Amino acid sequence: MIEIEHLVKRYGSKFAVDDISFRVNRGEIVGFLGPNGAGKSTTLNILTGYLSSTSGTVRVSGIDVLDSPYEAKRLIGFLPEQPPLYVDMKVDEYLGFIYELKRCTLNREKHLKEVCEVTKISDVRGRMIKNLSKGYRQRVGIAQSLIGNPPVLVFDEPTVGLDPKQIIEIRNLVRNLGADHTVILSSHILPEVQAVADRIVVINQGRIIADEKTENLNRVVEEDRLYSVKICGPQREVLAALSKIPGVVRADAVGERELDSFTYHIQSEQGVDIRKPLFFALSERGWPILGLEAVGMSLEDVFIKLMDADANKKRPGDAKAARAGR
Repeated sequence: MIEIEHLVKRYGSKFAVDDISFRVNRGEIVGFLGPNGAGKSTTLNILTGYLSSTSGTVRVSGIDVLDSPYEAKRLIGFLPEQPPLYVDMKVDEYLGFIYELKRCTLNREKHLKEVCEVTKISDVRGRMIKNLSKGYRQRVGIAQSLIGNPPVLVFDEPTVGLDPKQIIEIRNLVRNLGADHTVILSSHILPEVQAVADRIVVINQGRIIADEKTENLNRVVEEDRLYSVKICGPQREVLAALSKIPGVVRADAVGERELDSFTYHIQSEQGVDIRKPLFFALSERGWPILGLEAVGMSLEDVFIKLMDADANKKRPGDAKAARAGR
């Protein structure tokens, strides 16, 4: 559905995008992950025709975005990091304007009603956009991307600035849209991408450093797992029992007490899932588990691991030599 081949975007001597290639298949939700300044937005702006490339090709359903921009753009619904909203319009007026702008041929009343129902903004259609909350504005931005029913949806940082409840709502919306569309979701927050994506492409300093199915990326970045566990029981005995569980590297009490329970941090061996052995070891002793959660790695830790792994791979040729030959 989407083919990006040897894409380069250069500003003077600086490479915003440095010779990247990847594909997105029809019906796939792909997370485009990277820190701020990695080249995510630049890539998406080139994909959607808002920015030209220095070299390389981008095709949507076989149509070259540079050679046939109008035909390619008809296939794409785009939500930029800053939603393109006219805040002095009512929601209905704005969506009607986008309908006309896209030269949509679907039944206007029926189509706009369906778009509002999908994005759950039917109850604010008569309100001014400037009076809406950040979450509703984001929904209106997604609604405009759905007008014309494009097969490809591109969302650039759709949850930035939202509160936890709004983040969950937008995440569920994106997941539902993935049932009928091909979706690229850009973010710098790993859990956001993991929650909805089938596959994750990781970019850093303009270069792709990982392209894996979501579950495979988890294995790469979470080799050593750290869990936070709240357990009811005598602290010394609990610590002694935890240290004897196969696969546990280290167990520490972190000093947080709630009635008769304490919180512990447990680190497992590389590639070992200790959750089931932990449950059985504690249940045998009658010590209830009141809470268990994985302590996630920071994005910085994820990239350090991925970049270290990438640096150790044998590559055919040197990137600097390739750039010099351009």
